[in-house]
This record gives sequence, C-alpha cells and structure tokens, in this order.
Amino acid sequence: MPLRAVYTGSFDPITLGHLNVIERSSRLVDELIVGVGSNIDKRSMFSAAERVEFIERTTSHLNNVEVRMFAGLAVQFVRECEARVIIRGVRSLTDMETEFTMTLANRKLDPDMETVFLMADDEFSHVSSSLIKQITPLAGDEELARFVPQAIVEDLRAKVG
Repeated sequence: MPLRAVYTGSFDPITLGHLNVIERSSRLVDELIVGVGSNIDKRSMFSAAERVEFIERTTSHLNNVEVRMFAGLAVQFVRECEARVIIRGVRSLTDMETEFTMTLANRKLDPDMETVFLMADDEFSHVSSSLIKQITPLAGDEELARFVPQAIVEDLRAKVG
C-alpha cells in the first residue's frame, strides 16, 4: 500500500514556507494530500477555492501532490483521505506548543493517527500568512516574492487593490 500523508492548513495565502514543507513532504511519501481548510479564528483573505487553485498552481511540478478542500476537524479529513499520517510544519517554539496540543487532541480522536513535524527551513521561519497580509500593501513585487510564490503575487495585488 502506498504511504499517503495529509498536510492541512488554511494557506491564506500559501507562503514560501508552506511550499517548502509541501516539497519536502512530497519526497517522504508516495502521495501527499494538501487539505485546505478554514481557520475559524481568522477572517480569510481568499476563498477556499482560490487557495486551492493557488496551491495547485504552485505545486504543479510535484506529481504526487493533490489539493482538496475540507471543512471540520483535520483528523476527520485525514481519515476520509484514507491516510494515517498528518504533516505539520513548525517555525518556532511557539508553533511547537500549539502543534503539541493539537497532536494530543488528535490522538484522543484517533489513536492510530501519527503526526510528523517538519521544521521550517531557517529562511522561512519568520514567514506567516498574517505577515503577508500586513506587508502586501507596502511591499513591491520583488519584495513580496521573497515570501510567497511568484505565481501568486499578482493575485495578492488584485485582492489588496
């Protein structure tokens, strides 16, 4: 049976850090499903369909990556994907604390589920979707491309106005 893993997030928008985790994860498994969900604590800049399209566009070079939308608990989505492995990217100790709590909750919900953490490459450890939303109105295209895939810079510009 092929090894299938799921990397979930809101990806609003996808950053170079997200893309780095996707590329590295795709080398570790036979099939990687990127699950695009919503963070109920945050207001989305892009619709889920737009976020899926951005990820598909920026991962088209990866033959074993599929992108899907989901609603509800990530652990339920992973089960629906018939996977047993959740990939999580972490940038800092603060991320680790949050992810540790989530992992413990997921284990309670599904004891057979395993979580694999990938540390962000140091060049991406400060990059977050929240940062992108803050700097987009102020940064030039070349500057934005240091944080997000070049392929979505124009989409960011169109959204911000």
